[in-house]
Amino acid sequence: MSVFFEDFQIGETTVLGAYKFERAAMIAFARLYDPQPFHLDEEAAKESIYGDLVASGWHTVSAFMRCFIDTIEGQRRELAARGEAPPPVGVSPGVTDLRWRAPVRPGDTVTYSTTVVAKRAIHRPAWGLVTRHSVGVNQHGAEVVSCTSVVMTGRRPR
Repeated sequence: MSVFFEDFQIGETTVLGAYKFERAAMIAFARLYDPQPFHLDEEAAKESIYGDLVASGWHTVSAFMRCFIDTIEGQRRELAARGEAPPPVGVSPGVTDLRWRAPVRPGDTVTYSTTVVAKRAIHRPAWGLVTRHSVGVNQHGAEVVSCTSVVMTGRRPR
């Protein structure tokens, strides 16, 4: 994945990493943030549409964000190690088209990737906007989560 706005290429795909959804972590996340029965209790989950315990969709998105930030921070460290100043960290004006496409079950490993779909200059000369479509795919090749996000991205110093 590129770091500076100018370096991003439309169509560029970056694998961000993978996250294994362990039963205990799924339940702990659900207790804190999404306490629905099919996320908390295996017996209750059997009676749900899922028929088994499933991760909260918010957990799948949180794992994506962890992989995304880890990738960016790794790139920033690489730049700094070469003596280059990394761009400032940008903010996101939002996410659209968030979809939970398939349930994530205990033991599933979801691999996240992101593809640049658009970029544009904005009125702030030090920044540009990069739009990415991101997906999470489980170990069986099924897409389980997707979204489109826009991130303010620092321009290369002139």
